[in-house]
Amino acid sequence: MENYAAAYGIYSSAVEVADVVRVLNGAGFDNEAICLLLAPTHPLAGTVRDANVMDEASAGGLIGWLSEFGAVVIPSVGFFIRSRDYLQALLAAWNAPPVGNQRSTLAGLGFSDLDAGRLESQLSHSGFLVYVATQENARVDWALQLLRHTGAEESATIERCAGAAA
Repeated sequence: MENYAAAYGIYSSAVEVADVVRVLNGAGFDNEAICLLLAPTHPLAGTVRDANVMDEASAGGLIGWLSEFGAVVIPSVGFFIRSRDYLQALLAAWNAPPVGNQRSTLAGLGFSDLDAGRLESQLSHSGFLVYVATQENARVDWALQLLRHTGAEESATIERCAGAAA
């Protein structure tokens, strides 16, 4: 993820993650371009946490769906990373102190320290963040419009160039 632009949206847990993803997919964004950060209190986080007590079909379906995304991070629960680009960005962030918290994850995605701290605070309560990366500026603008249309409480774009510090 050296040269890319991304759009992100913060949602309350009243919005369905699947609805946002369905709109993005319908507009041509593949799941691998999407990163989800779920609050530990989000209903999906609880379902993943309790997957060992769920019936195998339900747990397998949810885990399979989450593993289709570029990355899914749920603090204190776990993560799924499919995209090599997200893997490199997030591993670099997690190896920097403090390890594995939401702030370092956000920094790895290109958020400034100030924004990462603010968003970490928002995500500690409830809801989720959807992050869509692309190398095409027109597509990132389209993703931003879609995130706003699907009810993002906050949305913006981020640009990151080769050699830029996370």
